[in-house]
Amino acid sequence: MPPLLAWVDVPASLGLLTRLPIRVDIAAATARGPRSVWAYPVAGLVVVLIALAVGIVGMRIGLSAAFASALMLLTQIVLTGALHEDGLADCCDGFWGGYDRDRRLLIMKDSHIGTYGTIALVLSLMVRWAALTLILPIGPLWGALVGIAMLSRAAMACVMAALPHARDTGLSHMVGRPSLPTLVLGVALATLATSAMVGIGLALVLISITGLATFIWAVIAKAKVGGQTGDVLGAAQQLTEIACLLAVVALL
Repeated sequence: MPPLLAWVDVPASLGLLTRLPIRVDIAAATARGPRSVWAYPVAGLVVVLIALAVGIVGMRIGLSAAFASALMLLTQIVLTGALHEDGLADCCDGFWGGYDRDRRLLIMKDSHIGTYGTIALVLSLMVRWAALTLILPIGPLWGALVGIAMLSRAAMACVMAALPHARDTGLSHMVGRPSLPTLVLGVALATLATSAMVGIGLALVLISITGLATFIWAVIAKAKVGGQTGDVLGAAQQLTEIACLLAVVALL
């Protein structure tokens, strides 16, 4: 039986979820399949650390929190190739622009963006930027940003495991569905890291918000398209991140 953990899982997850120039052993990563999903929070960790460093340096050289936060947000988008934002836009176009399951999936596969997707992207960027402008100047809350990045990637793994594939092709179908031990490992990694970063109290809030947002999104995806796709997973990351950022702002 293949081991639960393997080093190749980390570069495989980074290669899948980011645009970083990571060398990936394609054969080994393919053989691992969904067993690498536990490392999704690691990909989130790498992305947020780089973005946070950009934001902090921006403030150190005299930029306002607003401009530094914009640079941080831009860095995250560049590092991920807007993968998650694309998923959010596609889901909003498909879920609320189609009249049945097949039509929704067809719209989601279309490379063009519609009204619903445009509105979703604008609101997502506005809310995340506004939240970062309040959080970034407060050093003790930087750990919350790290925890949110990891938890939101763990949310993707949860949706992968909870819902069947909505179509027989696509990125999500290619990766497969993680087993329970793999899922537990990824969630535990994100949970423990968040607790270490921000303490048990705030960690419980963020974990609870992530769980609730993930559950609600999974119910919507099941009702709209009967399962999950790569777009559904990307939207899960975006929505859980937004929900957690709003929770932190509300607690300020």
